[in-house]
Amino acid sequence: MTDITITALPAAPLHVFEIWSNPAVVANRFEAALGSSLPVLGAALQLSAMRLIRYEPTVWLAEGDPAGLAEILGADGSLTAIGGGVVRVRLGGPGWRSLLMEGGVFDAESADFAAGSSAATLIDHVNVRLYVESDDACLAYVPLSYARDMIHFWTVAAKSLV
Repeated sequence: MTDITITALPAAPLHVFEIWSNPAVVANRFEAALGSSLPVLGAALQLSAMRLIRYEPTVWLAEGDPAGLAEILGADGSLTAIGGGVVRVRLGGPGWRSLLMEGGVFDAESADFAAGSSAATLIDHVNVRLYVESDDACLAYVPLSYARDMIHFWTVAAKSLV
């Protein structure tokens, strides 16, 4: 028995928030509309109805109700629904970091990868987005086409971790 749980979560509203041009202007509109700054690379912002997670220099994942984001972007980017193409998987328990090191190229055991942090990485040749919920849990956003295989990979790998 391992100290890791692997749970596919129910579908949730997921959108890609991407800035194409005028990032400083968009950032100002975001702050004016929502009262907070856009999260920096590798971090997230929890708002009342959504979490905005930054994975790339100009790309965020919005989980929850994205009301107002399209207006903030205007013609400077796009808000694209991706919820049907992504499976959210919660990796829980004290061993989730070790599990992410199996087949991965990202240092999930780094102290800098703490609650509220995010990362985009490859695990077993699959593009995976990670968000650290707490010391004991991490959300992995896995493409639907690879989710079944990724969950199987993690399930087998978890059994080898003692």
